[in-house]
Amino acid sequence: MIVDASTPGFSTTTEALRLRSWQLGPGQPTMVTNLFTAESFHLVVDDRADVHVSSKDGRFYLGWFPLGRPGTEGDGWTLAVTGTATVPGYRIRFGTETPAEIVAATVQHVLATSRPL
Repeated sequence: MIVDASTPGFSTTTEALRLRSWQLGPGQPTMVTNLFTAESFHLVVDDRADVHVSSKDGRFYLGWFPLGRPGTEGDGWTLAVTGTATVPGYRIRFGTETPAEIVAATVQHVLATSRPL
């Protein structure tokens, strides 16, 4: 690739600057919850209709909070994986309006990279 450094900035086309349509809205949460099997995960629906999914070993957690997670600023989904003694875990949060397809893609990747010990 050759870069012309004699002119600052970048060039573009009118076509590239046109508005795009982006996926918006929460979508269907079953796209996410259907990724889990009873053989490997527990699923609980609580009295607020929030959905909680955890792995049988307890290290994976996914919560869906359709009205927002209590005590947060609009968290709709929380995915957490517990770390080990030497490697920290992580938490990913999505808002209530995050498309379920985006959450499902993230969950699919996390599940695909897990392996039994």
